Amino acid sequence: MTRVTDDTRTRLRTCPLCEAVCGLEITLSAENRVVGVRGDREDPFSRGFLCPKGASLGRLDEDPERLSEPMIRDRATDTWHAASWEEAFDLIAERLPALVAEHGRQATALYLGNPNAHTVAGALYLPPLIRALSTRNVYSASTADQMPKQVASGLMFGDPLTVPVPDLDRTDHLLMLGANPLESNGSLCTAPDYPGRLKALRQRGGRLVVVDPRRTRTAKLADEHLFIRPGSDAYLLFAIVHTLFAENLTAVRVEAEGIEEVRTAATAFPPERVAERTGIPAETIVRLARELAAAPTAAVYARIGTCTAEFGTLTQWLVDVLNVLTGNLDRPGGAMFATAAALGIVRTRPFRLGRWTSRVRQAPEAMGEFPVATLADEIRTPGEGRVRALVTVAGNPVLSAPSGARLGEALAELEFMVSVDRYLNETTRHADVILPPPRTLQSAHYDFALLNFAVRNYARYSRPLVPLGDRPSESEILARLALAASGQQPEPGRDPLAAVDELIIAGTLHKAGLLDRRAELLGDNSTEQRIDMMLRLGPYGEWNPEAQPVEQAGVSGGLNLQVLLDHPHGIDLGPLRPRLPGVLRTASQRVELAPRPLLDDVERLRARLTEQATGMVLIGRRQLRSNNSWMHNVPSLVGGSNTCTLHVHPDDAERLGLGAEAVVKSAAGILTVPVEPTEEIMPGVVSLPHGWGHSDSAQSVARAHAGVNANVLTDDSIVDAPSGNAVFNGVPVTVTPA
Repeated sequence: MTRVTDDTRTRLRTCPLCEAVCGLEITLSAENRVVGVRGDREDPFSRGFLCPKGASLGRLDEDPERLSEPMIRDRATDTWHAASWEEAFDLIAERLPALVAEHGRQATALYLGNPNAHTVAGALYLPPLIRALSTRNVYSASTADQMPKQVASGLMFGDPLTVPVPDLDRTDHLLMLGANPLESNGSLCTAPDYPGRLKALRQRGGRLVVVDPRRTRTAKLADEHLFIRPGSDAYLLFAIVHTLFAENLTAVRVEAEGIEEVRTAATAFPPERVAERTGIPAETIVRLARELAAAPTAAVYARIGTCTAEFGTLTQWLVDVLNVLTGNLDRPGGAMFATAAALGIVRTRPFRLGRWTSRVRQAPEAMGEFPVATLADEIRTPGEGRVRALVTVAGNPVLSAPSGARLGEALAELEFMVSVDRYLNETTRHADVILPPPRTLQSAHYDFALLNFAVRNYARYSRPLVPLGDRPSESEILARLALAASGQQPEPGRDPLAAVDELIIAGTLHKAGLLDRRAELLGDNSTEQRIDMMLRLGPYGEWNPEAQPVEQAGVSGGLNLQVLLDHPHGIDLGPLRPRLPGVLRTASQRVELAPRPLLDDVERLRARLTEQATGMVLIGRRQLRSNNSWMHNVPSLVGGSNTCTLHVHPDDAERLGLGAEAVVKSAAGILTVPVEPTEEIMPGVVSLPHGWGHSDSAQSVARAHAGVNANVLTDDSIVDAPSGNAVFNGVPVTVTPA
């Protein structure tokens, strides 16, 4: 434990490094350096839980190799020089609008990385940047991660942000597929101390069943672990659905349409037919169905291992079909919907998929963006609308997108590129201008996105712990970038951030009929005033006449910013509550169990049922001390188990004659990788972690622990059809001795 002295002070904030939203106590020196980090024991949600990433926040925040001032690249010599903020924005305002004037709006593209989901800037100030660019070429890490879940939720519930999560603290039975929360800390299921919650489930007599091609740390904790052939999860879930109907075990408790269509679709997938395809015996599948139906309460949860597969959207759809058929959707102990405190986007029309298509592959749009798997096509294919300029914000798609090497080659062909990023990395090395955000501790924090998926309703706001000095905030960088993209300069003497915020505040209050209360908004700046407005108008807000009560002791009246400031450890807003039909945005105002785009894709699934498993297949894996591609420059987070090795079953290693290294080859590329034999992976499957491949990195620690880029092997031509999500699991490979 860090000793607090006269020269140090302790401050509170939320950890921004993953989806668990853990509370932290951070001890700072007089020079604003982090001298200690521990879990906040008074946080009502995380209760002191801390993982190695959170413990290393100070090292990440103060990495001496992170950029602190804008950088501009000289293309002629491929060298970089530091620049002033005005010089950087002036260059963008000169180049980007001119390129648009010559080639049109669709000649620009925007890529948004995963960290944007964890920042106030990403939530509040990316929409103005998207509007300023006014292009349909928007891409993000979503189509390398969770888009199947959001498409399935959009089609079933009418809103892709209406995602049910397992009610972990009250369920009696949890069936988990393709998820490893003991390493990831949870995903699309915000739950600090996921390990403790799973242990509590078992201690109260509940049952945990994990289905995964690897015996992960989560699988070892479970009552039962079942190996499954990668990419076959939809077959397993359909067979469970088939059994529920065949044995009359359904117990639907919500208003739903399409039950008979689901029954008909399931007839093609009886347990005995899918057993060989999945590697799970028919009698085991039947037992899983019976246990799920018999449990007092139960939830099915599937995550990235199932999303990043060829039938990811069907799998995510079937997860919630099962939650509905067993009577566990929107029920305590089942799969429920969180009630986030801040007013978010209020959808008035049902979700639509494929409102427009991409130029080259005719890939359908989902949630306003195209699949990242087709970004290289849009850059490299000549013709009207070819992408010639790219803006990236907190993303490294050269390592995180499929066919990463091909994408890197495409980025080199761009005429202009701007990156908002803290590092010179595998992607930003192709930029003309890099705009680095400030230190994490110099930014405010509120989890706008992640609290929509929390397993308990909760709110917490953290003010910046360290002064900005004379540099812009990340929010101001995005606002200035939006102006520069439009060829505009900030009005003299006027804060560009305040100008953006005032338009949004005035418009929102006008719609709410509360414009006369503008002066009541609290906050040290316009960003805080927006947050205050969102809290006051939200489900617990003091300006909401139908506000839900705040359950935490010592809080009276509705929420506003001051209430959160007065409770810096966070506020417990109570367990999840039933929310149907209020959250539905479907045309029928019922849960739609059989959306036509998904029923159409069932035909593709059925056609693949009789395929025989031949050869080896590749899957990814999560690591506790790693998060995507940007945490490998901290010595305490590399080494030990956090290494880039090929997991292979000992029987396969012997059969293939593998030694210390293996050559792994796919249709897309080839790699030489260190071999790590382990019985924790099923035969016929090999595994590489994602986010590595730093051999040419400017970051010295990452370069010394380079690893290989697994996405040299993944193929950007193969995607999940409904969502366009990249396929990282179940990739056919050959493995030979090096």
